[in-house]
Amino acid sequence: MESEQNVRPLQERTVFITGAGRGIGKRLALGFAAAGARIVLVARSKAELDLADLEIQHAGGNAFRIRADVRDYEQVHSAVDRARAHFGEVHIAICSAGIQGPIGPLAECQPKVWQETVETNLLGTMHTCRAVLPYMIERRHGKVIVMSGGGATTARPNFSAYAASKAAMVRFVECVAEEVREHNVQVNAMAPGGTYTSMTDEILRAGERAGWKEREDAQHVRLTGGITPDRQIQLALFLSSERSNHISGKVVHVNDDWKRLEKGHMSPDLYTLRRVQKAEKPDK
Repeated sequence: MESEQNVRPLQERTVFITGAGRGIGKRLALGFAAAGARIVLVARSKAELDLADLEIQHAGGNAFRIRADVRDYEQVHSAVDRARAHFGEVHIAICSAGIQGPIGPLAECQPKVWQETVETNLLGTMHTCRAVLPYMIERRHGKVIVMSGGGATTARPNFSAYAASKAAMVRFVECVAEEVREHNVQVNAMAPGGTYTSMTDEILRAGERAGWKEREDAQHVRLTGGITPDRQIQLALFLSSERSNHISGKVVHVNDDWKRLEKGHMSPDLYTLRRVQKAEKPDK
């Protein structure tokens, strides 16, 4: 766990987390609350928000819950304004709201469901960033962490909506990070790794439509729990800390040797989406 010296600064920080009612968003909310941060819980489900809030309060943390749909910019903007009125400025924003979408070959998917996946994952992230960044730019300080996922950097057949939205989110992070770099605001994507959530059960229920490898991976995650919450929390804490001020526009996986990044030089091409290499000219 973080040392007391590293944990203490979060006691005066407000963290705005979308998708905080369950899954990785909830885990990060609990972890940041334990580190002393004031947590703004944002999700669509009142029941899930109430439970997350109750768990944080019982553990001695400080939380404020807001129902909002990230697909609607006005709702997100209102949530940010309410958070600022309740806790003061938002120092850290974590975009964790997301759905897996349709599972199966694209030729058999419902276009409407495919579209809803992009609206939630990609547009929801854009809405959150658009709502918090003006305040961060004005203060010349802020951190944004966007949850990446399977398919963001490699192909993921039968999960085209999820993978395409996550890949777009990583490139979105790279673009926006450059826009706000001179304002001392850092924007990064975090890949939390395979971990047990409701999405794991969705894959298993999909059966053959998910593909044999996805089913095997999901079964393994269900049996083992996958990546532990503590490892995910530690990476998120690092990306939200002053120790990562030199890191922006990157996608960092929980399995990466990310602790070396604190003092290491960041090559422009490392921890980014794969570049397309020019084909070599054939020998004459």
